[in-house]
Formats: sequence, structure tokens, C-alpha cells
Amino acid sequence: MPPANNVQGIDDTGGPQAWFQALPLVTRYWFGAALITTCAGNFGLVSPMRLIYVWDNIWENFEVWRFLTPFLFVGTFNFNTLMALYMLQNFSQRYETEPYNTGAGGGTADYVFAMMFGMVMIFLSYPFMGMLLPTPPMFARTLMFFVLYVWSKRHPTSPTSIWGVEMKAIHLPFAYVILSVLMGGMYSDLLHGIAVGHLFYFLVDVVPIVYGKDMLHTPQFLIDQLGVGAYVAPAPTATASARGGAVGNNTWQPPGRANPPADPARPARGGHNWGSGGQRLGS
Repeated sequence: MPPANNVQGIDDTGGPQAWFQALPLVTRYWFGAALITTCAGNFGLVSPMRLIYVWDNIWENFEVWRFLTPFLFVGTFNFNTLMALYMLQNFSQRYETEPYNTGAGGGTADYVFAMMFGMVMIFLSYPFMGMLLPTPPMFARTLMFFVLYVWSKRHPTSPTSIWGVEMKAIHLPFAYVILSVLMGGMYSDLLHGIAVGHLFYFLVDVVPIVYGKDMLHTPQFLIDQLGVGAYVAPAPTATASARGGAVGNNTWQPPGRANPPADPARPARGGHNWGSGGQRLGS
């Protein structure tokens, strides 16, 4: 007989919630925050004008949330916005499974550091980009194409496709730009993201090999919080058990750990000891 908490044999642990919880850590939070922020701006809970990047409002009115919300508000509801949300989740999840190793074993801490680098450089380069091409003060698609470009350089020969046309990953970012141009859409933000992505790729992958210098390192505080390798949340503690926080059939899972993937292509780091474990978030 089916379990009592199932209806007509449908496991209520599945569905959208299970899919969302199965997303990697950074992708889950970025996609969830982008979905909430975009819905809030479209349903009138907050004005979209309070979500975009306006430096004068940050400087004069101390509206510091504008450092974050431009990376979360995708735009007004239409087909392009829905596709952008899908692409955000898709591109982020692809790269998060195996990001460049900048000191944390090619795991979650490295991806967080890459996102921080991308966001800072997008802010710094936005005034110069605005002088070349009209670029909207919304950076969700810009950061999305930063991630896509870096992923394409990380896995250049991976097979992928766009609208059924198969190609190698290295060509995918430019195929999207060409498609956007042909459809009469905005493309300057895509080029902006690609430019920042190329800077990250150059500093992480080219400079250490050609010039023998490591320019970018994942900060130790990220490694301390997220560990080395892919972040895995620790199992509930005995205190949570006493409060009813059981897992499954009241059986406890082993503590969370992060297993660093091998990255033989990464040059050896001289004089840096990055550790092997670090503290886990929530421990």
C-alpha cells in the first residue's frame, strides 16, 4: 500500500520544491532571489525604478540595496524575461558543477568568488560600457553572460545547442549575441558580460600559464564557510532532532562534507596552503 502521506501514489516530496532544493547552493539562491525580485517589481510590490542601478541614489540617498538588486531584477514580464530566468538557472547550474579552481578545489567557494569578481567588475566597467553602447542599468543578464562565457572557456568542447542548432560550448555566447541582434533585441549587456568574463578567464587561466603568476585567489573566509569542493550542508544535529527536525524515516545522515574534484590543469600554487576542509556553513 502507498504511504499515508501520499495521494494516489504521488510522492509529495517531489515536484517544484524538490527540484528547487536539488539545485546547487549558489544557483538556488541566485535563481530564487531573481524570481522573487522580478515578481515583486512586476506585481507592484516595489517600483522597478527602485531596483535598477542609479549611482546618484546610492551616493546621495544611501540606497545601498541598488548594489544587489540590479543583478536580481530581470525585467518586465514577457517571453524574453521568462527565457532569461530559465537561462540564468541553466547557465549557473552548469558552471557551478565544475568552476575554475581558484583555491577551493573547484567548488562552491570558487564559484562565489567568481560571482563577486564579476559583480564588482560589472559595476566598475559600466560607465565605460555606457559610453560605447546604450546599456540598461540592470545587470542580471550581464552577470548571466559573464557566467556563460566563463563556463564556455572552462569546457570549450562540450556539446550544446541553441534552438536545435548544435555547436561547441565555446561558440554559444556569441551565438546568443548574434541571435539577439537578428531579433532586434538588446545585446550591449550581453557583450558587457562577455568582456568581464574574458577578463576573469585571462586572469585565472592565461596569466598563470603564460606569465607564471596567480592573480586571483578565493578568499580564505569563503573557504572557511563553504569548505573545499562542492558545498554539502551538514546533517541536522541532535538538538534539531529533539525539536522534530527528522530526516527521512527518522534516520540521521552522516555529517556534510565537501569532496574536492581533481583539477590537474590548474598550476601549482607556490607558498599557499589552502587547507583541506575548512569550516562548514552552519556548523
